[in-house]
Amino acid sequence: MFVDERIVTLFKRNAHHTLTYWSVFFSFGLCIAFLGPTILDLQCQTNSTLSQITWVFFAQQFCLLIGSSVGGVFKRTLFSALAALFVSALIISVIFAIIPACNNVLVLAIAMAVSGLAMGIIDTIANIQLVTIYQKDSAVFLQALHFFIGFGALVSPLIADPFLSETGCGNHTGNETEIIHHFRNMLRNSPIAEHNITQSHSSHEGGEEESSVHYAFWIMALINLPVPIAVLFLMYREQLIPCCPSGTPRLLDKDELAMEHQQGAEGPDVEQREQEAGGHGSIFSCCQNDNLRGLPVSFFMIHILGGLVLFMTDGIVGAYAGFVYTYAVASPISLPHKTAGYLASIFWAAITAGRLLSIPLSYRFQPVRLLMVNLAGAIVTVLMLLIFYTSSIFLFVGTCLCGLFLSSIFPCMLAYTEDILDYQGCATSVLVTSAGMGEMVMQVLVGSIIQSKGSYSFLLCGMIVACIGFIVFIGLLLFHRMHRNYLTGTSKKSAMVEEPAAEQQNGSAVPEQKEDKEIS
Repeated sequence: MFVDERIVTLFKRNAHHTLTYWSVFFSFGLCIAFLGPTILDLQCQTNSTLSQITWVFFAQQFCLLIGSSVGGVFKRTLFSALAALFVSALIISVIFAIIPACNNVLVLAIAMAVSGLAMGIIDTIANIQLVTIYQKDSAVFLQALHFFIGFGALVSPLIADPFLSETGCGNHTGNETEIIHHFRNMLRNSPIAEHNITQSHSSHEGGEEESSVHYAFWIMALINLPVPIAVLFLMYREQLIPCCPSGTPRLLDKDELAMEHQQGAEGPDVEQREQEAGGHGSIFSCCQNDNLRGLPVSFFMIHILGGLVLFMTDGIVGAYAGFVYTYAVASPISLPHKTAGYLASIFWAAITAGRLLSIPLSYRFQPVRLLMVNLAGAIVTVLMLLIFYTSSIFLFVGTCLCGLFLSSIFPCMLAYTEDILDYQGCATSVLVTSAGMGEMVMQVLVGSIIQSKGSYSFLLCGMIVACIGFIVFIGLLLFHRMHRNYLTGTSKKSAMVEEPAAEQQNGSAVPEQKEDKEIS
């Protein structure tokens, strides 16, 4: 069969949990992509300038990073994990519903900060829970988990598009999915930027068209509402709601009983290993864990280098989604603005398709091989974009390829590092935090360089960052080998200690047998 029967049995046994965690990641994607196409309408709604509305985006990204850092605290029990997911998903629906009432940029920034905190908690807990459930088989399910981010990111702009203002206050430009749309013109400081800003102010003063974008936010709030309900139903089914006890649990079939027996036999060892190395938790709890003392340098370097790889690659994703429009409308390509707006949509669509394609690939190939191909493919793609920098056709092709190669790096890296560390330590929290930090930092850094050096530096920055990420990945492979040698040497030493003890025990048993024979 195309999929191993054991994987199918695992999924059947944990289908309710898995589908619930996938659904909350749909909320994550829905929330991360709606700001771009609605930014001009929100700017008019809050009577703010582009520089002022920037703090709204920064507030969301910064609090997403904080939420990712502290999210591991809620993993200690299933009740705390599901309760945190329920509250976070419900907060996202509430934020969608109240955004039309935020007529001040400070109030809107606070609302986005709360949503970013909820997104960060969802990001960490969903990853940790899937890794905990499937462990060495988690690669396939992590790919599917991150597919739902791209799916939500595609749905959100499609919902918003019919309600955006094409004239008047909104000044809709047709760019559907750019997350940091406000950076495009502000950082370039070009005549196009001045024209757009002037047009926005003049249309606002004239009041020619009243925006109806609030309907889009209410629709997204309703679409997201089944997600917290699904989490609440899972809590009810797991008998985690004291006032609503569920019925008797269903009977397991013979395959699930066999797997239950196998996991029951391995369970104490797994729990003991998690207690020895701290298990999965927040970064702060990892740093305070006394059991990490005495571990080899390779253990910590795997965390650091894995986080650096995702810092680079997720930074490229954020920067490319945000500034490919700016690059496309500038010389020498000089695409029409509406045509350039499709590039970000193609990029998100390629990421979604790449994550869907990676689900069967992660079953057939090891994560380290997929990481090697994806990183090398991203470097080659950006290099070809640099070579054919005047070709608008290859810009569309390269955008699609870049999205495909970058799409599955995060779930592959998560599965790879957790497998190296034998699901000890805090790899999930470190990687999620590093990825969020990279996306936030790279957007600001690349935007500043484009402003000072020109649009061509956009691809040059991507090439440099991708090469640094690949070099760091090679270092990760070396420390993986060192850590494997350390584990091999430790196991040999423990075996050498056990052998003399066993021989001594056997030797003491032989005289006793001789004495018994003499007495008889």
